[in-house]
Amino acid sequence: MDLFEKFRDRGPLGKFADVAEGYFIFPRLEGELGNRMTFNGKEVICWSINNYYGLANHPEVRKVDAQASKDWGLAYPMGARMMSGATKYHDQLEEELAEFVGKEKALLVNYGYQGIFSAIDCLVSRHDVIVYDAEAHACIVDGVRLHAGQRFAFEHNNIASLDKNLERATKIAEKTNGGILVISEGVFGMRGDQGKLREIVSLKGKYNFRLLVDDAHGFGMLGPTGAGTCEEQGVIDDVDIYFSTFAKSMASIGAFFAGEPYVMNHLKYNMRSQMFAKSVPMPIVMGALKRLELIRTLPELRERLWENVHYLQNGLKKAGMDIGNTNSCVTPVYMHGEVAEAMALVQDLRDNYSVFCSIVVYPVVPKGMILLRLIPTSVHTRQDIDESIAAFIVVKEKLESGIYKATAEKFMEGVH
Repeated sequence: MDLFEKFRDRGPLGKFADVAEGYFIFPRLEGELGNRMTFNGKEVICWSINNYYGLANHPEVRKVDAQASKDWGLAYPMGARMMSGATKYHDQLEEELAEFVGKEKALLVNYGYQGIFSAIDCLVSRHDVIVYDAEAHACIVDGVRLHAGQRFAFEHNNIASLDKNLERATKIAEKTNGGILVISEGVFGMRGDQGKLREIVSLKGKYNFRLLVDDAHGFGMLGPTGAGTCEEQGVIDDVDIYFSTFAKSMASIGAFFAGEPYVMNHLKYNMRSQMFAKSVPMPIVMGALKRLELIRTLPELRERLWENVHYLQNGLKKAGMDIGNTNSCVTPVYMHGEVAEAMALVQDLRDNYSVFCSIVVYPVVPKGMILLRLIPTSVHTRQDIDESIAAFIVVKEKLESGIYKATAEKFMEGVH
């Protein structure tokens, strides 16, 4: 059999490429990153970018980004950090990140996705066991797949399921003389619910394990100072490895780990994705330093963000929308329908109501479910929110009345 023959069956998402690419999949948002952008030549209210604090276009941030690019270019430092890519500014950023999240040491990495899945590979051997939340992000799932030993998924945020799987893991670890790594998220990026970190760490009295938390959607947004979900839940000292990306609150590229020095040093000297990859470019490092400074020193950004979050989520609930049990900025709206109906609904939202939000369908969520995800930011206005809620009320009524079924049939004619 030809190796590539199986690619002709394009999978659950790829089969929609002919009718969806450029609009539903790989859409092109243009203009300044903000609450309103341009899509298909018209202005839309944008709920699909993780620019929580609006830092992407903050004048101080833009100034530092531009100056760092002018001073250093995009190439410096060249080479892997271990070989020729280290600078005092990389060290400074790590020190400030560690202090901010309440850990002894931090390690800067060049990408979030690549960083965490390669870190998982670095942290465990074939003798060890991984126990992870079933709804963990794809980067975690990919990291777990690299593991040559045993791995178990516990039901999402279900502590009884975690307890059961830890009991299984403990028996295996005793036989292999290995350890146990538990992985959860601070905030789950689709549903918006926080990981039950307090309940997870309470099991440390019963089982011997280490805990890794991916806090991409919590860092900067949660906790009294914005230090993240661990601060919000009071478990900073109980979480062994803290991870976050710069792609959310900091509106940039890059990521970091934080924890005990000997653990960070192990990652630093053994994580292959960093040992054999280019160091983070200087404009990203300098920009991250400025972004972190603003997050620490401008609490009004966080206050404004949460005012918008509460206004949006309360408004959606009053309008009869199902937003699940989110307790973060991530705002899902759940509806019921088939994939093609979801496409018709989203086209209606974008073309006729000028509302652009992410559409999530099977296989990311169960069949028959439509998840429309909104990411509120500090730069959204009350007008943006009011107009969007009004649009959601109308499209929900259309979906439930079957109006989108006819349009859905047209979409399916082009699917193969």
